[in-house]
Amino acid sequence: MPSDTSRLAVLIDADNTSPRHAGAVLREVARYGLPTVKRAYGDWTTQNLVGWKNTLPQHAIQPVQQFANTSGKNSTDSAMIIDAMDLLYAGHLDGFAIVSSDSDFTRLATRLRESGLTVYGLGERKTPASLVAACDRFIYLELLTSDAKDEEPPEEPDADVESPPRRPDLRRILVAAIDNTSHEDGWAALGAVGSYISANNPSFDARDYGSPRLGALLSAQDYLDVDLSATGQARVRLRATKPAAKKTSTRKAATKKA
Repeated sequence: MPSDTSRLAVLIDADNTSPRHAGAVLREVARYGLPTVKRAYGDWTTQNLVGWKNTLPQHAIQPVQQFANTSGKNSTDSAMIIDAMDLLYAGHLDGFAIVSSDSDFTRLATRLRESGLTVYGLGERKTPASLVAACDRFIYLELLTSDAKDEEPPEEPDADVESPPRRPDLRRILVAAIDNTSHEDGWAALGAVGSYISANNPSFDARDYGSPRLGALLSAQDYLDVDLSATGQARVRLRATKPAAKKTSTRKAATKKA
């Protein structure tokens, strides 16, 4: 996990992101590093982005103008990708936060990671699985905004559009992480479990399952034991299950009565 001094570029697809997420996005990014570059891309001459115009100066986000020169083509995506590559080659950053639900940025995320930079994705739940998987970590915007429950229901995707990933089964994720990080005594360090989960499930977020942190989420599972007392460092293991009681057959029971 990068330190809080990591220099990050926050690139926002304004055509694809609501301005009401801006503050929550920057607060979330600040958990992983210092957002030294903050840019939002779109055609600011259109009425579609009016809501962004008051938000930009409040958060010191630089608007990048990109005219829609050709109907049906997303010029914003191209401008954002070109800027990202320029920033990459400048060599002053440790990572990127790509704010979009558009799968067109999948290759960009992959390319940035190939260069050794950390990539955080932030988008709505409709984000296709390919973009989610291309990031080191993906955070759903609905988990960051307090008014998420008041949002309009997501649109049904077209038949030829990649579907968003379903929320993974929590027990399967936790059991796999503990099995792969535990010692011979069955105990696994909480930090190792968290690292394993992040590496194999980019969109995993304890908040998605009703807990503020991973430790609280683990403690709430009745099939896990969480221990803090032994070494002062949190550890977790799968709870041992009691063997099922043997059932006495009807024939044996009848024999005993006789």
